[in-house]
Amino acid sequence: MPLPSKKKLAQIRKALLEWYSRYQRDLPWRRTQDPYRILVSEIMLQQTQVARVRQYYERFLERFPTLEELARSPLEEVLKAWEGLGYYSRARHLHRAAQIIVRDYNGKIPQEREKLLKLPGIGRYTAGAVLSIAFGQDEPVVDANVRRVLPRLFALRRVHTQTELEELARALLPTGQAGLFNQALMDLGATICLAHEPRCLICPLTKLCEARRLGIQNELPKHPKARPKPHYDVAVGIIWRDDKILITRRPNDGLLGGLWEFPGGKRQPNESLEDCVRREILEEVNVHVGELSPFMTVRHSYSHFRVTIHVFQGRYAGGQPRCRGCTAWTWVSPEDLHRYAFPAANKKIIAKLFDALNEGALNFRLRARTTKE
Repeated sequence: MPLPSKKKLAQIRKALLEWYSRYQRDLPWRRTQDPYRILVSEIMLQQTQVARVRQYYERFLERFPTLEELARSPLEEVLKAWEGLGYYSRARHLHRAAQIIVRDYNGKIPQEREKLLKLPGIGRYTAGAVLSIAFGQDEPVVDANVRRVLPRLFALRRVHTQTELEELARALLPTGQAGLFNQALMDLGATICLAHEPRCLICPLTKLCEARRLGIQNELPKHPKARPKPHYDVAVGIIWRDDKILITRRPNDGLLGGLWEFPGGKRQPNESLEDCVRREILEEVNVHVGELSPFMTVRHSYSHFRVTIHVFQGRYAGGQPRCRGCTAWTWVSPEDLHRYAFPAANKKIIAKLFDALNEGALNFRLRARTTKE
C-alpha cells in the first residue's frame, strides 16, 4: 500500500494534535501514567464501549489497586469484580498476566513488544496502546475507531488487513508523541468520524480527507461480508432442595470460564427441553431432577453466536452431587446468589427469580417449605 507524502503526513499530525489538545475526552485512565492502570483500562476497552468501561474501571482498581494485589487474589473475586462487563476471558487473562508479571518480571510490566505479546490476553492493539501510552514508545494502535478513520482519510477502497493498517498508522506517528497521537486518532473516530453519520463539517481533518474530497465518506470503510450468527437452544434448571438452589461453576477455560450458573446446556437434535435439562444436570453434576415447570425464556447474543435459554424450575430427586462437567457445585439460598459471579444471561434469571419470590409465585419453593415443616 503506497504511503502518503511526508508533507501530508505532517499536516495530518499537526491538525489532529492541535484538535486533541482542545477537545480530548476526559477519561479516568488518561489521568495516570501508571502502566498497571493503563493496562487494566486497555484490557477493559477490548470490544467494549468507553461509557461502559467507565462504570467498572475505578471500582475494579479500588478492589485491586496494584498488580501484586490482583495477582494474589482468587480468580473468583476477580470475576465477581468484572461481573456485568462481559467477555470474561479478559478478566481471566488479566489475572493470569498479573501472576506471570509478578513471577517472571519482578512485578514490572515488560516494555518489550515481544514479551508483552506473550502475556495472556494481550494482542497487537493492547501491546501498542500500553507501549505508546504508558512507556512513550513509537508504536501504533489500530482499534475499531482507527480502522474506520484510516480508510476514510486515505480513501482505501478495498478491505485492508490489520497489518496493512498498522503500517499506515505507524507512518503517521509523530516521533516521541505516539501516545498522544494514538489517543487523538481514537477520539476522532469515537466522536467525529462516526460509523453512520460522520461529522465532516467539524472534523479537523476535513480538508485533508480523501474520502471527503471524493464524496465517498459514507461508503467507507469496506467490510467483509458478515456471516450470520449461529443460534442454539439451551435449557437450564433452577433446581430446589428445600429452600436452596443448585448452582455450578464452569471450567476455567472457554467463553464464560470460572463463572457460576444455573446448570444446563445445549439441546441435542430431537431432544425435548425438559429431557435436555435432566440430561445436562446429570452429566454435569450427577443430580437427578424430578418434575419440571417452565419458568422463563432468555434471549442472549454473544460475539459469534446467539442463544435462547429456556429456564425451568424443578426439584432435586436424588443423586450424590459431584463434579463431572463443572469445577464446583453448591446449594445456595436465593438471598446469597449475589455473592457469586454470574454471566449476564443468568443475571436476568436471578432478577426474575426475585420478582417471583416477592410475589409468592414459586410453587416449587412453597412446596419445599411445606414438606420441610
